[in-house]
Amino acid sequence: MERMTVPLLDLKPQYAPLKAEIMAALEAVCDSQMFILGPSVTALEKACGEYCQSAHSLGVSSGTDALLLALMALDIGPEHEVLTSPYTFFATGGTIARVGARPVWVDIDPNTFNLSPAAVQTFIDKQCERSHGQLVNRATGNAIKAIMPVHLYGQLADMAPLVEIARRYDLKVIEDAAQAIGSEALHGKRAGSFGDIGCFSFFPTKNLGAFGDAGLCTTQDAELAERMRVLRVHGGKPKYYHGLIGGNFRIDELQAAVLNIKLRHLDSWTRGRQRNALFYERAFTAAGLNGKVRIPQSQPGHRHVWNQYIIRAPRRDALRDYLAENGVGTEIYYPVPLHLQTCFAALGGKPGDFPESERAASETLALPIFSELTEEQLAYVVACISAFYSS
Repeated sequence: MERMTVPLLDLKPQYAPLKAEIMAALEAVCDSQMFILGPSVTALEKACGEYCQSAHSLGVSSGTDALLLALMALDIGPEHEVLTSPYTFFATGGTIARVGARPVWVDIDPNTFNLSPAAVQTFIDKQCERSHGQLVNRATGNAIKAIMPVHLYGQLADMAPLVEIARRYDLKVIEDAAQAIGSEALHGKRAGSFGDIGCFSFFPTKNLGAFGDAGLCTTQDAELAERMRVLRVHGGKPKYYHGLIGGNFRIDELQAAVLNIKLRHLDSWTRGRQRNALFYERAFTAAGLNGKVRIPQSQPGHRHVWNQYIIRAPRRDALRDYLAENGVGTEIYYPVPLHLQTCFAALGGKPGDFPESERAASETLALPIFSELTEEQLAYVVACISAFYSS
């Protein structure tokens, strides 16, 4: 087979047809000299609220700051705990720790890589008790305040049972939807519209990517939305009068101008990713690879937006080296689960605590999935994987 180059991600084909429109929008912002919370931000917040089926949305400085702002707005801090997944990007657990709270890891569903509702319920049944109207972790004496499910790789977590658990124990729900804008559950309900607050990232590699860091918070609660708006400008309302201690979490007007243009194309790009995922599924089957690698599963009736296409692969690291030698870009998300990260050592995590998360960390590999890939490139990726296992 003739060698090809297939990058994990190439943003240039997406940018090229939009260049003139984007440059004009950036020039308009520069001409206006309104760089902070101007009309582009207002337009983006309205459009994203509608897209994410949320009554309120506000642009913020990054996906990480979206999570941080959500935790601050819900008054989560010292002597509080948040249940979340150890198999996720660092910001999920890192922001919990930054507000002084304790992340509590709960294992994932091996089919979706998302937080397992059954594991959450088991943790509550075995490790928690009600005390003075709160759910308390018996081992630490801390109050459990929230659940933070992650919609990993572009597929919704199983939100119905998670929301029901939260209601039963009076917990808040913060959706880490950094990778999942536009993903839907069975009846069309979208990421960011289930919990108290939804948190999105517009990092350049996301399905909807800015030209730098940017993010979004969504909520159905008008009072909570207003609290976040105040917190994102250092807790000041009116200006220079501070009833709260917040931070500088504003989205840039320039980033909003770019995102307003790109949002109009997001569904088309999503369809391209879905088309590529279907091509992979058929190509892996045709190549007889189903017994050798495990391809990702999309929940029936759900809208998977395929931020990443993740396979489980025997001899994963050797396969990755082979693909690199043959021009195919890949990535490992995430090689060390959070409970085994050095900075969280004080929490006492050890190998074997969360076997599904650890297995995913050792087996998974991301393949190119961006919408501009050609069928020839996709077929080449599968052919390389077939050649590796045949040899």
